Order: sequence, then C-alpha cells, then structure tokens
Amino acid sequence: MNRIVRKKQLSADVFEFEFEAPEIARERKAGQFLVVLAGGEYGERIPLTIADADEKAGTVTVVMQAVGASTMKLARLSEGDAFDGVLGPLGEPSEIRKFGRVVLCGGGIGVAPIHPIAQALKAAGNRVTSILAARTKELVIFEDRMRAASDEVVICTDDGSYGRKGLVTEPLKELCEGPEPPDRVIAIGPPVMMKFCAATTKPFGIPTIVSLNTIMIDGTGMCGGCRVVVDGKMRFVCVEGPDFDGHKVDWDNMLKRMKSFRSFELSAREREADHACRLAAAINKAGG
Repeated sequence: MNRIVRKKQLSADVFEFEFEAPEIARERKAGQFLVVLAGGEYGERIPLTIADADEKAGTVTVVMQAVGASTMKLARLSEGDAFDGVLGPLGEPSEIRKFGRVVLCGGGIGVAPIHPIAQALKAAGNRVTSILAARTKELVIFEDRMRAASDEVVICTDDGSYGRKGLVTEPLKELCEGPEPPDRVIAIGPPVMMKFCAATTKPFGIPTIVSLNTIMIDGTGMCGGCRVVVDGKMRFVCVEGPDFDGHKVDWDNMLKRMKSFRSFELSAREREADHACRLAAAINKAGG
C-alpha cells in the first residue's frame, strides 16, 4: 500500500502528494519518474516525475496537475488514502557530474521535477542558477526548496505580479551573453518553453538538456504514444529518456503529435467533472 502521508494544494489544480514508497525512495535518482495507477485495477497509468524523496522516512513526493479524468480522480484523494499502485523508479537518470555553472529553467509545474536535479548538481560541486517561471505569482511553486538547492534564483512571471515580468528565455539569454555563461542548461516545463530555451542557447553552443516527460502516456514504452524524433531518429521518451538534447529534438513534430488526442482528453475531463458534480450532489442530499 502506498499510503498518502501528506497532501498540499499548490494552486487551483496543482497538488503535491507525499506517499509511502520506501524502495523507490532508496533507489531513485535525479530525473527519474514513476507510474501511478488511478481508478482501480483497470485504471489509467499516469507517469509522474519524482520531485523529492526522503530515504529515512521512506516517502516519495510528486506534483501533479488535474487536467484529465484520471488526474482529477487522483486530486480527490486525501491524506490517509492510498494510490491503487505505484511502479518505479523508471527512466534514465539525469547526467550528474561537475560541469561548472549550470542554469536550470523550470516552467510551471516543471519546477517540481527540476528540484532533485538541482539538489544533485549542487552536491556534485556545480554553481547552480535556477530560473523559475509561471504565469502569475500564485502559480510559482517550490520556491523555498529551489532557493535551498541553488546558488541564485531568478523568478519570472508573465504578468509581472512577482519577480521580473517576462519569459524565462529573457534572463536565460542575458546569462548566455554575460561574462560567465553557463556550461550547461537544463529546461523542464511546457514543450513550447523548452523549445525556445533550446533556441536561445543554440547560437551560443551551450549544451541544453530537456525533459520530455509531458508527452509520456503509459510510461513503459508499450503504447508508443511518447515517440519523438531526436537527431532524425525515432526515440521513446519513457524508456530512452526522459532527458534529451534540446538542440536535436524535432519540436514541431512533437507539438503536432501532442495535439492528436486533445479532443478525447477534453471529453474525458468533462465526463469526470460531471460525474464528480453528480456524486457531490448525491452525498449532500443524503446528508441532508
């Protein structure tokens, strides 16, 4: 049983779960993910990148956004409940060694999976600069943890409600043009954000790694839904990644493929939302 020991709502539809998983907590490495089963024995498999782990307590932390039917089901779980199943750690770990200066770009909930990478890079002796980006102040997550794992933190919001107003690529370009440009850049967030981070660093020849976890579906390579083209070759994100060279990813192909199932996802979300509303009404009626 993977019992939930702590649940925290980070924003309107983003939730943090800490749950019991001693073997995963002991074995996981920065950049790896796990699969959570939602909706019973025949429910959907949801890949979630590990955001933190406490080996002593035997717990693992993940952050998820309730955007589809299955993640909406997960969001309704409470402390004391348990996930139907958890599999992990999965995926290739991030490359961790002393590079020199590393700049981490985290967008939205992408800040959560970049957190253990920041911890590991800092422990390896790197100078870590983290750029955290969100649409508004309310959507900035893991700020305290990222400050603890970084030498410096820059925060950007689209509307200027916190930190500096603008996109993550603006301070990234300034750092690339500065007297101490990064030796490596790692970007995790929405695909469009990662695409433009890679485009920003490419003229400077700075190695840029992106995590393509957002395209994963079943997390084991069986469905083929996470196919991406990298350096002209077809790759599977969940078994060969999730980290890839951002300068070699065919971003246009990936973005086009991610739109393929959008209508099905929206339909499933609407059905789940309707089910939740009817269930809540029935509970209220019974209680009255």
